[in-house]
Amino acid sequence: MATTKKTTSAGVLDWVDARFPLSSTIKGHLTEYYAPKNFNFWYFFGSLALMVLVLQIVTGIFLTMNYKPEAELAFASVEYIMRDVFGGNIIRYMHSTGASMFFVVVYLHMFRGIIYGSYRTPRELIWLFGVGIFLVLMGEAFFGYLLPWGQMSYWGAQVIVNLFSTVPFIGPDLSEWLRGDYLVSDATLNRFFAFHVIALPMVLLGLVAVHIVALHEVGSNNPDGVEVKATKDKATGIPLDGIPFHPYYTVKDLVGVVVFLMVFFAIVFFMPEMGGYFLEANNFIPADPLKTPAHIAPVWYFTPYYSILRAVPPIGISQFPGVVAMGLSVVAFAFLPWLDKSPVKSIRYRGALYKRWLAAFVVSWVLLGYLGTIPGDAWGQFGAWLGRADRATVIARVCSVVYFAFFALMPWYTKKDQTKPVPERVTY
Repeated sequence: MATTKKTTSAGVLDWVDARFPLSSTIKGHLTEYYAPKNFNFWYFFGSLALMVLVLQIVTGIFLTMNYKPEAELAFASVEYIMRDVFGGNIIRYMHSTGASMFFVVVYLHMFRGIIYGSYRTPRELIWLFGVGIFLVLMGEAFFGYLLPWGQMSYWGAQVIVNLFSTVPFIGPDLSEWLRGDYLVSDATLNRFFAFHVIALPMVLLGLVAVHIVALHEVGSNNPDGVEVKATKDKATGIPLDGIPFHPYYTVKDLVGVVVFLMVFFAIVFFMPEMGGYFLEANNFIPADPLKTPAHIAPVWYFTPYYSILRAVPPIGISQFPGVVAMGLSVVAFAFLPWLDKSPVKSIRYRGALYKRWLAAFVVSWVLLGYLGTIPGDAWGQFGAWLGRADRATVIARVCSVVYFAFFALMPWYTKKDQTKPVPERVTY
């Protein structure tokens, strides 16, 4: 009986393989994809990002079943989901928490790539796909920000869309096209809904797919920055320092998934607003075009770049220089493969000069993120607490300079840095 079942399943698999490369895909990306033996906890975040993406898509589908993308009904439909739909409050909080946790794991995933040189040859294209995912994810979060049609959603979108009007020549037309009207209105809500639910998720899924395919084509990096494909068993052609991704790393990733879900659901069940960082109090108030909130600030994952925008002095009344600086602060990550001139990849074998610059970059990013959560008129109060009214602005400008100097001076300090010898084989 068991032999018959095995023969039947093998026959079905052969039938599928003759029409679709199922077995070869599983072998190429799981059972016969050899990953380095020395992965550490930093390598959890790639698989976690993929899991959160699936979580966001699933919860988003359930939310759209009851959400109404109309200015007069949007806020009420969210309240209906929260109060009357069975499990609706949990689904909504999972989606809102998932948005923030998505950026947490993506930022940590990018940081791992920076410290271990995962953007270096031959992985430049993987890195560029990853930066594309990051940019699309920011757009996805921005377009979804308006959908609850609360006060912070409405006025936050108003401020961000108006920034596009500062672009010379095409700015006013660009911002009007983005809104679909002369101000944020029902037309804007419909456009943002279409971008958030259909357009950008399709682009995001495509980029994730090519990101993974490109990764499996050249192989994964590791904490030593050693190419495991360079040392193979002569008889089998298998990397001597590699192990099959499945079952070894699929099981290991389950540990990361369990820990992540424990933290994730602790936030969902006990503190979904996270003190106003994940969900602002003003967003539980219906949007009112005639009443501006006292303080308008973006969600925490945008605040470092928002601080750079505010730190750059305007030209007259034009904020265009700040908008350019904000855009460059994100796009700069795409140039890392060509800015880094170090002979080694991993931070394990880099010298003190690179480590100091990286530490300064991280500190400046965190400070900019914190300053971005402080309302504009409170920067003076924060500065007064430091002893001078304009000191918060000075700190933001210094941090912005350090942020850009990390990229601009990288060819110099990575070439001058004193590095250590890299082993031929991976270490533990």
